[in-house]
Amino acid sequence: MSTRLPIWAEKCFGVADDCAMDRIDLHILRELQQDGRLSNQELAQRVGLSPSPCLRRVRQLEQDGVIRGYRAVIDPEAVGRGFEVLVSVEVKRDRETVEAFEEALQSIPDVIEAYRLFGSPGCLLRIAVADLSAYERLWIEQLTALAGVTEVNSQIIMKRIKEPKGMPVDLRDA
Repeated sequence: MSTRLPIWAEKCFGVADDCAMDRIDLHILRELQQDGRLSNQELAQRVGLSPSPCLRRVRQLEQDGVIRGYRAVIDPEAVGRGFEVLVSVEVKRDRETVEAFEEALQSIPDVIEAYRLFGSPGCLLRIAVADLSAYERLWIEQLTALAGVTEVNSQIIMKRIKEPKGMPVDLRDA
């Protein structure tokens, strides 16, 4: 089974003739990251296009997989998940165990982000729960019970210093 690259990646890796997004595409990305609820009319005005070409570009960026979705940013406290923990996990390092571990993480809603890392630890999780006792239950009943887990270390987040704002989109190089 061959894996096909997104169109934008094919362009940049020589599969297609032209490469890279232009300055307008990058400006569209920057604006939509700041406010994904912009109307096409407002977006077009901000990037210096008329609405039709702007919409075509947005649809192409979506089709190419550059824009992977739109979502609301929710206050964790408002939904009872104000207690966040970064958890480093060591997993037995064989393909079958790692794949089973990663698959099992998909069904744990309290794990809101998960990364496989080079080196040690092998995996980093971001967990959001109601409080310390909810995290303890998760730790005992689910995290340490996952097949292949050899070590779990927790770092409780004291304060979020910088909120995620999206990928930096640099217009200077376009």
